Amino acid sequence: MSLEHPAEKHGDGRIGRFEKLAELASNFTSSAGFSALCVALVAGFVAVHLAGLSTSWQHLAGDAMAAVSLLLLALLKNAERRAEHAIQRKLDAIAAAMLEQQRGEPGTARRDLEKAIGMEDQL
Repeated sequence: MSLEHPAEKHGDGRIGRFEKLAELASNFTSSAGFSALCVALVAGFVAVHLAGLSTSWQHLAGDAMAAVSLLLLALLKNAERRAEHAIQRKLDAIAAAMLEQQRGEPGTARRDLEKAIGMEDQL
């Protein structure tokens, strides 16, 4: 386990396996199919209670909903942190390019800005 910011783990532009998995999972959870799955899960939960099944079935349905909620929370936090890091890199690149232009000094800020603009493709 690492306490390092997820977007800073691979400073060379590489994307790790977890980041790829998180991106795929994020795309899936924002799809209509996943919404239908969630509606079916909630309908199953309600059906278990209305049918008066034993408490073990009620606990199973509740535990399934809690597990899905926890996974969605982890995916949401991961996506939020990656987006936050991308925005900050873009702002830093814009500020550096503006300073460079104001001073009239040629430098690497323009290249860094172009790299930051295409950052969504890397994350």
